Amino acid sequence: MNAEAATGVAMRSADRRRAFSQLLPDLRLGLDNLLVRKLRSLLTMLGMIFGVAAVVTMLSIGAGAQQRVLAFIEQLGVRNLIVEAKETIEDQAHQKIRRISPGLTFEDYRVIGSNLSGIEASTPRKRFTPSKIIPKAQGVTPVVFGVEPTYQRIAGLQVVQGRFFDSGETARGAPVCVLGEAARSVLFGPGEVLGKYVKVNDQWFHVIGVVGPQLSAGTEVSGLPSEDLNNLIYLPLNAAIFRLEDNYSSMRDEIDGIYLRLGASVDSVAAASLVRGILNTSHRHAGDFSVIVPAELLAEQRRTERLFSVVMVAIASISLLVGGIGIMNIMLASILERTREIGVRRAVGARRSDIVRQFVLEAVMISFVGGLLGIGFGFGMSRLIAVLAGWSTIVTVSSILLAFFVSVSVGLIFGTYPAVKAARLDPVEAIHYE
Repeated sequence: MNAEAATGVAMRSADRRRAFSQLLPDLRLGLDNLLVRKLRSLLTMLGMIFGVAAVVTMLSIGAGAQQRVLAFIEQLGVRNLIVEAKETIEDQAHQKIRRISPGLTFEDYRVIGSNLSGIEASTPRKRFTPSKIIPKAQGVTPVVFGVEPTYQRIAGLQVVQGRFFDSGETARGAPVCVLGEAARSVLFGPGEVLGKYVKVNDQWFHVIGVVGPQLSAGTEVSGLPSEDLNNLIYLPLNAAIFRLEDNYSSMRDEIDGIYLRLGASVDSVAAASLVRGILNTSHRHAGDFSVIVPAELLAEQRRTERLFSVVMVAIASISLLVGGIGIMNIMLASILERTREIGVRRAVGARRSDIVRQFVLEAVMISFVGGLLGIGFGFGMSRLIAVLAGWSTIVTVSSILLAFFVSVSVGLIFGTYPAVKAARLDPVEAIHYE
């Protein structure tokens, strides 16, 4: 029994060595067969080319969009909490809410600060759009943010020129301002701005700094309004309130935002629940505010990104499936054309495994070359979409490897059945086949 087992092991080892030694000749033979029918081989590859290109292109679009949103959420600060007032300009709806809720107030800000431990920095915010501004904006009118100096740390602002206003200037409501990158551009163009003045409604403000560019979301993100964070004018909070108070609408909240930066040991999700509870108590569940937790948004967005990638691959893989069916169809037709060749090879000693290997290699070569061409085509399509549509597209290594692996696998799977069918042909009948 041991001798029979040893003989079997030796025979299998010899078969593997023989198959390996035949690999290169089979590759040459397969390549010759494909080159003999160049047009048919190219048409067969088209399904793989378009399928792989679709996978690469769709994943690049998804990766570009997701990266922008993820970067924006990370910019918000994973240790921050943001409270946004939900203001309305419709009088009836406003009056209905005001009967039960005073809106977001400084009292809310103080109560949150006294009840929530682990706050490293915080600031209220008052935001509004000026009715007139000098110099005249050469584009969209900048939005004014009245904040405390701590906002610079909370929002991660990088001052590229001058400085940010300090606590003393905030306390006395000094008429100073800091411009965002886009606000500087629309008001003053590319020239020097430090030391110049901006008139917001009827008040002049001295420009003391410019902050660097920030990412902005093109659409509303979980309660955060969509706005250009670069087209902002930052004022000391007291200056915004006392110097521009006459311009406030009676339908506005006392403050319209609260920013909190939490310590590293504080659970932001639990802290958000506490803030919601405090505000729901004072606002009587009016639903006139939202609490944004960037850390929670980041985790949710990453889950969405993974799901989105799976869906995109599934949709694009339909093209690969069609390409695989095309490979099977062509290989089955090739068997009929080469039946005599198969019979001759079997007659001179070729084994069934040799026939299977030959046809599988040809199918894999079609999908391999089609996959390479599809990757190039998909890369070009993603760049073209980025240029024409202005979208952010990112071709990742993982998307290339995934598309290429799937394309080769399709060739292997759909080429196996025709190969097995070819190997089962009777040698005598195959030789006499017309």
